[in-house]
Amino acid sequence: MEQRVKNFIEEFIEEDMRTKEPRVKTRFPPEPNGYLHIGHAKALAIDFGMARQYGGSCNLRFDDTNPTKEDTEYVDAIKYDIQWLGFDWDKLLFGSSYFDLCFELAIKLIKKGVAYVDDLSKDEMRQYRGTLTEAGKNSPYRNRSVEENLDLFERMRNGEFPDGAKTLRAKIDMASPNINMRDPAMYRILHINHHQTGDKWCIYPMYDFAHPIQDAIEGVTHSLCSLEYEAHRPLYDWVVEQCEFEHKPRQIEFARLNLNNTIMSKRYLRRLVEEHYVSGWDDPRMPTLCGMRRRGYPAAAIIDFLSRIGVAKADSIVDPAILEHCVRENLNENGLRMMAITEPLRLVVENWDEGKIEDIELENHPNKPELGTRTLHFAKELFIERSDFQKEPVHKFFRLKPDGEVRLKGAYIVKCTHWDEDENGNVTTVYCTYDPDTRSGQCERKVKGTLHWLSAKDAVQAELRHYEPLMRDREQGEEELDFIELLNPNSLVRLNGLVEPTLAKAGQGESFQFVRMGYYCADNDSTPHKPVFNRVVGLKDSFKIN
Repeated sequence: MEQRVKNFIEEFIEEDMRTKEPRVKTRFPPEPNGYLHIGHAKALAIDFGMARQYGGSCNLRFDDTNPTKEDTEYVDAIKYDIQWLGFDWDKLLFGSSYFDLCFELAIKLIKKGVAYVDDLSKDEMRQYRGTLTEAGKNSPYRNRSVEENLDLFERMRNGEFPDGAKTLRAKIDMASPNINMRDPAMYRILHINHHQTGDKWCIYPMYDFAHPIQDAIEGVTHSLCSLEYEAHRPLYDWVVEQCEFEHKPRQIEFARLNLNNTIMSKRYLRRLVEEHYVSGWDDPRMPTLCGMRRRGYPAAAIIDFLSRIGVAKADSIVDPAILEHCVRENLNENGLRMMAITEPLRLVVENWDEGKIEDIELENHPNKPELGTRTLHFAKELFIERSDFQKEPVHKFFRLKPDGEVRLKGAYIVKCTHWDEDENGNVTTVYCTYDPDTRSGQCERKVKGTLHWLSAKDAVQAELRHYEPLMRDREQGEEELDFIELLNPNSLVRLNGLVEPTLAKAGQGESFQFVRMGYYCADNDSTPHKPVFNRVVGLKDSFKIN
């Protein structure tokens, strides 16, 4: 068996385990200001997966240093999603638990002369910071004395200044080629209630200051993060060094997950929810984990997808067809086979006795006899899919047509004799005869077409929801359009169809293969009187394995 090639993170970890630290400690630090999406799933699978692979541990630490949009609702949802994907944490922690220590370390840096209180506004500091090609210039407040900085910082802490009036900055190098090292902010003033600490604080540490402190205190050996933090690594190391931590974590960056035509910005996803372009964070069109779960994506299929795309150093765009392929493989292996009809067409079997009902036993899965069978009722009046009949058939149409024969799945071969039409020429009822010697399993006669069907007597009305990508392709001349203008108006189509009677009792999240149609999942909106099913993926697979 060919051995899998190690990715670069594994190589770094194994090198460190040989030379520095035999144990592995990672952390997953989501900000609780929204629901996790498929991009976060890649990050958490790496964080938790590396710890699991090397016998280490991974903390779940909520980065709640910016309380403006954070909420316990998101904390609970993130915890659920992580465990749904099959991971668990060593310690559950909050960045806010370190606020006292961060404050003490900020005072320490002020006393060391490497931090100062700045009065420049955001806009003013942007001008002082310079550009990628031009060095910045020092703030006029940069050379305040240690005593003055300590006094001002304490007054910031006590709430004497309004939001944005003052900022605590690291004193590093305004001429650094790395803009992140040009006196970055360490603390800002925010007079806002915090979901964990209430009104205790009105100043909050910046992520770039708090995160390395938290990693060092927790003994994190490998701080795994996405590629945009690569330029922040010198600042990460600077904070650890200046705070004089003996333990020094190693930051390693990997490429983010980008899916073609998929919104991956939490800010944009929030806008979709708040402006009601979708029904909520768990709308099945959303790339959130709760949305994918509601649509019917199995957790195992998502993990399989993340494994297939691997870990890279360079950003790239992944085709969503790969994810759909993984979902389809999983559901094909595990989904019970059922029959449903999206556009019912009445079919009358003329030579079937009125009132006669025959039990048709169908297997629930062709490859898993242990999943048993179910019984459908064959009767005089049935329903078939409207598209399965053509009164003027096209070439090579092997479904029902005038004088044509098809097999009704699990039952008999029938032959079309005639049909009724309305005043507009639309077919309303198709009539046929059945051959009583062609019961499935008891007859060797073959016909080219096999149709799924339902009994008119006990078919259950259901809503079937079909989904397309939420975003359409950006066309030439649309480069400046807001993403809202690129939303696909056909991303959700609701169909009133029919399903087998047992599907009326389908449990929320239960998945099936609807024969000849695709894979479907029972939605949260289902009721005993009208079940609702989301199409997870179709039967056709556009992804090809090399």
